Amino acid sequence: VPLVESGGGLVQAGGSLTLSCTAPGFTLDYYAIGWFRQAPGYEREGVVCISSGEGIILYADSVKGRFTVSRDNNKNTVYLKMNNLRPEDTAVYYCATDTLSNCRSLRGSPEHWGQGTQVTVSS
Repeated sequence: VPLVESGGGLVQAGGSLTLSCTAPGFTLDYYAIGWFRQAPGYEREGVVCISSGEGIILYADSVKGRFTVSRDNNKNTVYLKMNNLRPEDTAVYYCATDTLSNCRSLRGSPEHWGQGTQVTVSS
């Protein structure tokens, strides 16, 4: 498991969390990175994708205006800032490298995954 997510937790609706994705011993610079989430009983869905040079950033309609993705290549870390969280955002969140450096779609072609971090939003 080359990627590691952190920052999940329990928050009330309207609150905020920032997730981090890093890769000990693995350079993220050259890859597009996708954030995905999976809620119980649902398929995993792509939420955000950021290209290696940040030239292309894609957001799912359900998170536009609330979530912001960024990356700090010096820290080998990608962040997902989540504001105004809703109960329907409750899920396990995963980050993954794409096989390419640019985002083509939210589904992409994820290759290396993290173990996931739980986000729970109470109403």
